[in-house]
Amino acid sequence: MKINRIKVVLVEKGKTSKWLAEQLGKSEVTISRWCTNEVQPSMETFLQIAMLLNIDIKELLNSSK
Repeated sequence: MKINRIKVVLVEKGKTSKWLAEQLGKSEVTISRWCTNEVQPSMETFLQIAMLLNIDIKELLNSSK
C-alpha cells in the first residue's frame, strides 16, 4: 500500500532523493526505501520533510479515503 507521496513531491519540487538525504542526514538507501513505500519515516521526519519542501505535511501522505 502506498502510504506516502515523498517521491512524487520531490519530483514536483525539483528535488532529488540525494538532496533530501543530505538535508536530513540520512543515507540515500533510507530515502529510497521511503520513496518506494517499503518503510515509512516517523511523523517527526514527515514534518521535517514538509518544512524543508515548504509544504503542508498532508501533501506527503496519500488519502485514506
